[in-house]
Parts: sequence; C-alpha cells; structure tokens
Amino acid sequence: MSAAQWRRATADDAVALRDLERVASQVGLAHVFGELPYPDDDVLARWVLLLDDPEVSVEVVEDGQGLVALAAHDGSTLRHLAVRPDHWSAGLGREGFLRAEAAGARRLWVLEANARARRLYESLGWAPSGVTQECPWPPHPTEVEYAAP
Repeated sequence: MSAAQWRRATADDAVALRDLERVASQVGLAHVFGELPYPDDDVLARWVLLLDDPEVSVEVVEDGQGLVALAAHDGSTLRHLAVRPDHWSAGLGREGFLRAEAAGARRLWVLEANARARRLYESLGWAPSGVTQECPWPPHPTEVEYAAP
C-alpha cells in the first residue's frame, strides 16, 4: 500500500475534484463516453453539493501537480473513487476503497463497462448485487450496484 497522506477535502477543492474526475474518466472510460463533451458544470455542481453535505466525507491525496486521488463516501455508500492516470497501479484506488469501507461503506455503483474498477472491487470480495440503473450522463450506460460480502 502507498504511504499517501489523505486529507479531508474542502469547498476550495471543488474544481480540482471535478478536474481529477474528468481526467480519470477521459482516460479510463473513453470506450464508454467517446468524444462526448465532459459535463463540467454538472459535475462541478455535484462536487459543491457533496462537499457541503455533512454526511459525506471526501478525502483526497495531492502532489505538487494537484489532486492525485479521491474517495467520497457516506455511512453506507462509496460515492466516488478516482485516481489520476499517472498514478494508476500505485495502490491509491485500493487505499481509498478500504478507507471508505472502514468508514461503513457497504455498497457502490460502477459503470458496467468499467472493467478496471470492477476487478478492484471483486478482488476485495465485493460482488454485483443484481441491481442496475442508467447512468445520468450521455450516452447513459448501465451502472451496476456492488455490495460488500
């Protein structure tokens, strides 16, 4: 596991959270979203709301270039997990996941086509619950609920 220093995100991190999520999505999910424009304003608005929600914990790791990893969770759900592509395979995704799980997360939603994330969750014992839903962002791919063992 990494020796990363996690800290609680603040309202000042909203744009950086959106930017980290964007770069991770554009690299890791290009096969899903293709050339569609990234919903910058909607994603930023979501981060502002999450950062203002006292029931949601948003934790981040940063380096000299900005945010490297994020994990957002509440008492029952891992809401968001992302790692900047230049730090993939360094253990930060696993570490963020385990932090959320230790804080009580027992479910999450992941794109059905996000094989990288699904491999991580399954390697940690989580499995699809059988429940699916439509992603809110075009082209509205399927999301799969995962649950803790």
